[in-house]
Amino acid sequence: MKIGFIGLGIMGKPMAKNLLKAGHEVVCFDVNKDNVENVVAAGASAAASS
Repeated sequence: MKIGFIGLGIMGKPMAKNLLKAGHEVVCFDVNKDNVENVVAAGASAAASS
């Protein structure tokens, strides 16, 4: 299942990583690029902003 995840703060980052561990495909976005890069390093894809 492909899941879009917006907001990778204190709660969102671990939630997104748990979805990856469960085998889901995660596309993520956050205004903080460091948080996005951290989750992308765990296997997610980064969504582009407009």
